[in-house]
Amino acid sequence: MLKRLHESGLKADHMYMAGFVSIGLSFTSWFLSRHLEKAGVARADRWGIFIGEWAPTFFAIGNGLQGYEKR
Repeated sequence: MLKRLHESGLKADHMYMAGFVSIGLSFTSWFLSRHLEKAGVARADRWGIFIGEWAPTFFAIGNGLQGYEKR
């Protein structure tokens, strides 16, 4: 999978940026859900955690792609 992503032009920096954006989106979704929905804090926490789980995945893919870039 990493080889195919590398061959398609995706760089490690792109994935690292996606990870940082995911962290920002996690906080934003938590904040907006908490203040704009009447579903309560538990639902806001679930939104924040759901999107926050993407960041480690993006960082891991970035680390894998970095190995291809060094070759």
